[in-house]
Amino acid sequence: MDGSPTQPPDAATTSRPGRFTVGIVGAGRVGPVLGAALARAGHSVVAASGVSERSQRRAADLLPGVPLLPAQEVATQAELLLLTVPDDALGQLAAGLVATGAIQPGKVVVHTSGRYGIGVLDPVRKAGALPLALHPVMTFTGTDVDLARLSGCSFGVTAPAQFRPMAETLVVEMGGEPEWIAEESRPLYHAALASGANYLVTLVAQAADLLRASGVNQPNHMLAPLLSAALDNALRSGDAALTGPVARGDAGTVAAHLEELDRVTPHGPVRAAYLAMARLTADRALAAGMLTAEQAEPLLGVLSESRSKGEGQ
Repeated sequence: MDGSPTQPPDAATTSRPGRFTVGIVGAGRVGPVLGAALARAGHSVVAASGVSERSQRRAADLLPGVPLLPAQEVATQAELLLLTVPDDALGQLAAGLVATGAIQPGKVVVHTSGRYGIGVLDPVRKAGALPLALHPVMTFTGTDVDLARLSGCSFGVTAPAQFRPMAETLVVEMGGEPEWIAEESRPLYHAALASGANYLVTLVAQAADLLRASGVNQPNHMLAPLLSAALDNALRSGDAALTGPVARGDAGTVAAHLEELDRVTPHGPVRAAYLAMARLTADRALAAGMLTAEQAEPLLGVLSESRSKGEGQ
């Protein structure tokens, strides 16, 4: 595309979008990677914004020769504008760019937030731009390693119905696979991903800390095959992959775990996290028929008593 169109494109023209000039506002871990992926697909990245030294290094590594400019100038130059900023800054950024006159009719504005659909981009829509929400379901390092990981990566996509072909094509060009998420479902969709990915890191790090406290010198080496197998089994089999003392109804073992956690981390969140996950696991094992009500009764008694003890401390 040479020059910004004066009117928003219609469905016929968006089924096969041409080559865009691309601008990136926010050179964190995500923006430069997606910019590099779009450049690899034949689009032209013309400008990016980034203030920190790390942002500047990422841009230099992944977008060589692309100038770093203020956000308003990036938006003015781009036909396709990527807003890759933290969730809480997105709405204010969109409104600010409109207020400066940087958003012209026909411009495509894409954000990569998992939390939001296209409603957060209402200011740019009212200014005549086309809003798209394209959220890559992946953790980013901000390096070229991420480019390979984009292959087959799901993107949570929310877009106006007539512009779905454009959104789908952009995702496919970046190597991803679009998954359509309704506007009203975005918060639940994002909560699910955060529960699975963000808290997994917390659980793994916590397990490693406890192993160190028990005298294990290389906890990561010990955990790697166990957790890799557990993740693979869970993705393949769901609740049928549940194992361990809770799924077996071993109330005495669970009580011993809680007593030891209380000793090692008194009044801390580790014991509370174990207790919450144990109760959730018990509920899922019961619902899946892996644990009978008779087996679960002593286990639930231990969990209830331990919860009351924790609340009374």
